[in-house]
Amino acid sequence: MKQEDLTFIQNQVGYNFKNPDLLQQAFIRRSYSKEYGGEDNEVLEFIGDKVLDFVIVKLLAEKYGCLLNDYEYFNSNEEFNEFSCSKTEAELTEIKKRLVQKKTLADRIDALDFADYLIMGNGDVQNNVNQSPSVKEDLFEAIIGAVALDSEWNMDALQDAVQIMLDPDSYFEENQDENYVELIQEWTLRRYGTVPHYQFQKTSSPMHLTTLSNVLSPNRCNLESRYICLLKLGDMNAPFKSIGASKNEARKAVCALAYKELERNNLLFSIRDEIPNPNIDDAISQLEILARRGYFSIPFYEFEQTYDRSGNLLWKSVCYIDEIDKHFCSQSSSKKYAKKQSAYHMLMYVLEY
Repeated sequence: MKQEDLTFIQNQVGYNFKNPDLLQQAFIRRSYSKEYGGEDNEVLEFIGDKVLDFVIVKLLAEKYGCLLNDYEYFNSNEEFNEFSCSKTEAELTEIKKRLVQKKTLADRIDALDFADYLIMGNGDVQNNVNQSPSVKEDLFEAIIGAVALDSEWNMDALQDAVQIMLDPDSYFEENQDENYVELIQEWTLRRYGTVPHYQFQKTSSPMHLTTLSNVLSPNRCNLESRYICLLKLGDMNAPFKSIGASKNEARKAVCALAYKELERNNLLFSIRDEIPNPNIDDAISQLEILARRGYFSIPFYEFEQTYDRSGNLLWKSVCYIDEIDKHFCSQSSSKKYAKKQSAYHMLMYVLEY
C-alpha cells in the first residue's frame, strides 16, 4: 500500500498509526496471504467486532443514561446514586443492532471510500469481492481491531475511531439535528465525485485556537476544545477548520461550518440541479427521480374518460403528490400523452418555474 494511501485512510479514520503495518494488515484478505504469504485481517476482524460492541454500548450508556446524582437529580434527596436510563434494554438492543448490522458497516465503508484499497488474491479480484457487503463489514471491524492493538487499547482512541468511521448520530432515531457530516458527504460526492478529506490535530492550548479564521462559534473556544479538524473540499483553496472536545465533535463542527458557508455562497445543490433538462417527454420519470431522492413521495395519477363536443374520446389525467396541495390535470386523445402533460405541469411547479 502506498504511503499516500495510508495517510488518506488514517485521516479518514482519525487515528495515526505508530505501526502502519497493522493498518495495512487490516486490508489484507485471506486470499492474498494464501497466494503471497504473510498475515491477513481475520483475527483483526475478530478483535474489532468485540471492540465495536463495547464502544457502542459505552456510547449508548453515555447518550441515554446517567447516575441519578450526577445530572438531573443533583443535590436531590435520592437515597441511592443509581444508574438511570431513558431507554429500555430492548430499545438499546435494537439501536445497537441497527448500528452494527452488516448493511450499516458496509455503507460506512462506502462512505469512507475504503473498499478499493483492499488487498486481495487473484480469485477475489476476478469476482469483485470488494463490493460484497460481508467483505466491507469485515474490513470495518478489522480497521477497528488494528486501532485497538496499535493504541494499546486506548479508550479515547477507540471511541474517536468508532464515532468517526460509524457516524452513529445519523442512526439515532430521535436525532432531530441536521447531520452536517452526511450533508457534506453528499455534496462532495455530487460536486467532485470524491469523499471529503479530513485531517485532525491535537491542541493542548485553547489560546492557539484564536489563530483560526474559520471557527464555528466563540463558545466552542473553551478548555475542553482539544482537537482541530481540517476539512478539504475538492478544488477549494483553503480548508475549513473548527474545534471540539473530541475528534468527532470537531468533525461535526467543521462540517456545520462548511455547509453554512456553502449555503451563504449559494453553492448548495437545489432541486433544479437535480433535473438539468426538464421536458414533457421525460416528465414522468423526472418526477420519480425527485421522489426517489427524497424531495417528496412517489407521484400518482388518476384517469377519467371524457368526450369533446364532437363526441371524440378524451383522456383526462390528474397528477397528485401527497405533500403538495395543488394537483394538475391535462386532457388528450392519448392517455399516455395526457399523463405526460399532467406530470410536466407538476414538474414545473415543484421546480418553481
